[in-house]
Amino acid sequence: MEGKLIKQLQEKLVRVQEELASQKVEGSAGGGMVRVIANGQQEILEVHIDREVLNPDDVEMLCDLIVAAANDALRKARELAMSRMGSLLGGMKLPWF
Repeated sequence: MEGKLIKQLQEKLVRVQEELASQKVEGSAGGGMVRVIANGQQEILEVHIDREVLNPDDVEMLCDLIVAAANDALRKARELAMSRMGSLLGGMKLPWF
């Protein structure tokens, strides 16, 4: 019985991971002038930068905006994954998750 339960859990986990790979979240910075799209598996898929922030005299600001938007997207991806996994595990807390 325990082996069957573990197999069912593994199958559900695979389905959730596949769902997370197809779901997208968006992080932004600079009032949306820099946007980063990530999937639910915390992979960066796209980066969008408005032309207004492309200033060769202030590359540092652009780098800061990209980092902030990427961190925002990754935070949202983690929240999405925790939500999906939490429902799968029935609220059980795992130390690495």
